Amino acid sequence: MSEIHLKLDKVHRQYGQGDTSVRVLEDADLEVRGGEMVAIVAPSGAGKSTLLHISGLLERPQSGEVEIVGTPTSKLNERGRTMLRRDTIGYVYQFHHLLPEFSALENVVLPQMIRGVDKADAEKRGHELLELLGVGPRALHRPAELSGGEQQRVAIARAAANHPRIILADEPTGNLDPATSDMVFQALTGLIQEEGVAALIATHNHDLARRADRIVTLRDGKVETMTL
Repeated sequence: MSEIHLKLDKVHRQYGQGDTSVRVLEDADLEVRGGEMVAIVAPSGAGKSTLLHISGLLERPQSGEVEIVGTPTSKLNERGRTMLRRDTIGYVYQFHHLLPEFSALENVVLPQMIRGVDKADAEKRGHELLELLGVGPRALHRPAELSGGEQQRVAIARAAANHPRIILADEPTGNLDPATSDMVFQALTGLIQEEGVAALIATHNHDLARRADRIVTLRDGKVETMTL
């Protein structure tokens, strides 16, 4: 059985205080292993984004533990959290957020060079990822010259550029038509299997969620297994 890359243990997160407080997560537990895709399906406001933010070390829970590839994070300072996040986690958002003045390849190369990777090695990795995701022939095109599905596949390549152990995706096909959503989801699934990363994906699309290895939902602040 593959290694646990992401583990949440009795995570609690609330907003506000006193009578106005809202408990979003309460004793939430979750494990995601390498090569596994877990889909989160829950109504708006149930806490999907909060769960992703805590899993990605963008927010701290009030209590509980978040382990990233076996490393407990509750006692890490902000620099430690930032370095762990940079080295192990990739993000895919609903909107691609590609840098418009750079080509598809450059958008995948830049995060690697920021990390200190040699330009030639970064370009090699960039070409490999773009080919894997089916947008290799569009490598030198800028985002405005790409279709929505191509833009999102480049965004996935960028998220995977630095060999993350975990990919977090928040409605990655939310802006796309059904046929394009299917294409992007296939590309993401192929990447997860090829790279052996753990993936946690929030989606409202039940058809796509059924293609994940597991489906979970949020109920009364807890993560529960769901069947669609």
